[in-house]
Amino acid sequence: MERRGRAFYRPSISRARATFVGPFSGVHVRLPRPVMIRTAYFATAESSMATETDSIALTITQESDYAFRVAFDETALAPILADEAPPLGAGKGPDPARLLGAAIGNCLSASLLFALRKFKNAPGTIVARVRMEHARNERGRLRIGKVAVEITLPEAAGEYAQIERILAQFEQFCTVTESVRAGVPVEVTVKDGTGAVLRTSEHSA
Repeated sequence: MERRGRAFYRPSISRARATFVGPFSGVHVRLPRPVMIRTAYFATAESSMATETDSIALTITQESDYAFRVAFDETALAPILADEAPPLGAGKGPDPARLLGAAIGNCLSASLLFALRKFKNAPGTIVARVRMEHARNERGRLRIGKVAVEITLPEAAGEYAQIERILAQFEQFCTVTESVRAGVPVEVTVKDGTGAVLRTSEHSA
């Protein structure tokens, strides 16, 4: 997490308060129960793959019970509906955990494609499969305990230029995964079109 020159909002799940880390470290602010939430993610891009913007803004508005409409502010993207699975919610849309898994798998796949194209490779369709495991923390609260991502390339490894170099560096381009790994282990496996495992990595929290 970048700490210089900015205050960052870190939510506390078990208590209705927020902690700021940075110039205002140690300041705790009690928050009311939200119905509409506006969030901002401050990008600290480490590669030319990431879009250099000051922030990404979303507005999350309750529609009914546990169903929330997620709007992607300052874009032309259509909103999506998120909901908790039954029996808590009605399952009208993906729950937050599935959205997190989708973000991790998508970001890793895009990062691998970016790294492949850097060396003039033109791969076919890349497929990623994500599995997330729930776990209880020391207080018995449910958390995401581990994320496993399997990415399959369509061609054999020998058809890609600089494949070893690509595999060694592509995860570093993934803004989402490298951020999530600060709190949740994320295992990444890459296979080629023949089913051969080219790389397996796991970074623990």
